[in-house]
Amino acid sequence: MGRILAIDYGRKRTGLAVTDVLRITANPLLTVETKELINWLTDYFAHEPVDEVVIGHPTQMNGQEAESMNYIRPFMGVFKKTFPTIPITMYDERFTSVLAHQAMIAGGMKKKARQDKATVDKIAACIILEGYMDSLR
Repeated sequence: MGRILAIDYGRKRTGLAVTDVLRITANPLLTVETKELINWLTDYFAHEPVDEVVIGHPTQMNGQEAESMNYIRPFMGVFKKTFPTIPITMYDERFTSVLAHQAMIAGGMKKKARQDKATVDKIAACIILEGYMDSLR
């Protein structure tokens, strides 16, 4: 059984989270520059078994897709061409950044560390992954 990898896709940075091999826990992985994402994924998939990828689906409060889908859709097309055997699923990412900040505060993270957007991105990816895993149960 392979891992599930979650992507919190952004124009500049992309947060990543991954399950353990038994798919019990979701863990923040890292944040990569978006322009390097496909190369990073290629290397990661060569070393780790990943059965599925989950990408945050940005929606507005009224349920309509957010403007950021205009750059997520092209990425998904490139992903599907580059990794045709790995399914990619969209999962609602509303409030993940807010929840990431709340988790950092609850965890006792200092204010300066909470301002690091890369940390927020990988924690948001973890929240997306946790939500997706909960939806499977």
